[in-house]
Amino acid sequence: MNDKKLHIEVFFYGRTKAGEIRFLLLKRVPERGGFWQPLTGGVEAGENDQEAIKREIREETGMEEIKQIIDSGYEFEFSDKNGNFKERVYGAEIALDAKVILSHEHSEMKWVSKDEVPAMLKWPNNIEGFKRVCRELGI
Repeated sequence: MNDKKLHIEVFFYGRTKAGEIRFLLLKRVPERGGFWQPLTGGVEAGENDQEAIKREIREETGMEEIKQIIDSGYEFEFSDKNGNFKERVYGAEIALDAKVILSHEHSEMKWVSKDEVPAMLKWPNNIEGFKRVCRELGI
């Protein structure tokens, strides 16, 4: 694939007082497929991945505070009607009680356990990216 657009994919996670890690998934609106996924978005010209992650989180959820960003080391390529893409996968720790304001791209959000996530994700590359984030978290 030539002229790939760079994208980021971010799995939000938070820790309970007991130390359990929970993951926040977003459901795309029906016009955009109606499926559950992590946050995704493009890397704009002049941005690095960290800057893109913070901007996309702010744009799609209204959140400003991110405790930590981890790089899963996983990236994949895909094509759709909008072009060719290379997507890199990250995890971002946020507070479980963070105020999330969904953008027009998403209709719902849900905090779920690690075991629930794979069955909710539609795309195999999202599942693999999630596994890599979990590996980086040691879970």
